[in-house]
Amino acid sequence: MCSHLRPYQGAVAAILLSIAAASAAQTYHIADRWKLGGQGGWDYLLSDDATQRLYITHNSRVEVVDTATGKPIGAITGLQSTHGVALNPDGKTGYISDGAGNAIVVFNRTDLSVQGKIPAGTNPDGITFEPMTKTVWAFNGRSKNVSVLDTASNTVVATVPLPGKPEFPQADGQGAVFDNIEDKNEIVKLDAASHTIVATWPLQDCEYPSGMAIDRTRHRLFSVCDGGKMAIIDYTTGKQLGLATIGDSPDAAGFDAKHDLAFSSNGDGTLTVVNTAKSGFPVQQTLNTAKGARTMAFDTSTGRIYLVTAQFGAAPPATAASPHPRPSVVPDSFEIIVVEQ
Repeated sequence: MCSHLRPYQGAVAAILLSIAAASAAQTYHIADRWKLGGQGGWDYLLSDDATQRLYITHNSRVEVVDTATGKPIGAITGLQSTHGVALNPDGKTGYISDGAGNAIVVFNRTDLSVQGKIPAGTNPDGITFEPMTKTVWAFNGRSKNVSVLDTASNTVVATVPLPGKPEFPQADGQGAVFDNIEDKNEIVKLDAASHTIVATWPLQDCEYPSGMAIDRTRHRLFSVCDGGKMAIIDYTTGKQLGLATIGDSPDAAGFDAKHDLAFSSNGDGTLTVVNTAKSGFPVQQTLNTAKGARTMAFDTSTGRIYLVTAQFGAAPPATAASPHPRPSVVPDSFEIIVVEQ
């Protein structure tokens, strides 16, 4: 009789092991919520891992938070409509894309004072620092070009036309800058030294790409798109390696080099965790976060993920200029969601 039970017991054990393995893989959870308050909308976040600071573009200011305590440090103010932040490796200087101000804002990272406002193109959005040339690249959403700022002189030394509306960029650290072109469903590769586009790569089945993350070891880009897709691109060849399934309405991405995981923060209230080491790029976990939490930053020193959102009220009436208006943000409900393993 016992011999007849062994196959059954083996099957049960296999199922239990499978469940345990799946549970072990799904390790991310919401660990904390830090209330910031304030008014209006927001855009991108940037983690300065070395100093334990988080920069959050929030309406007309950039909030700076101590990630060791969750407490505000201060804010960079006097701006119009902030979108992205880039940091100089000198540890002293930072740069903000001020969309409504059509400017690159230079600030002092010690006292958060504004050091200068340099005219850029129309509505600068994504922004990144390129270390080989020591330049800042501000991608202008409405003028469909990129302003290249020389950080030694704080002057724009080039304006590079783009084939469409740019979104989030990444630099590979070796003299190349990549950017999603949202309305063309493609990625452009720019040479930082010559200020020219050297390659254009179409994205297959990945429409309106926005956020982008980078794996500088395996030379991959992760572009998140509408329709619940993340495209994985080999940036040495431009070949699309695959598509991962993510949540709806993503706007940012992150990458954990230590664990070979890519992240997509989604406006539908989920965070998608993709295993980039496995064939087919399977989803390791889908974590429920909060509606509107579609931008994120990854902290390489702690493995934490930071997202932001707020509570929403009713949307204003539709107009010809704004046929699909966003819902209003409830004042003082703005918060940071802290995700960790």
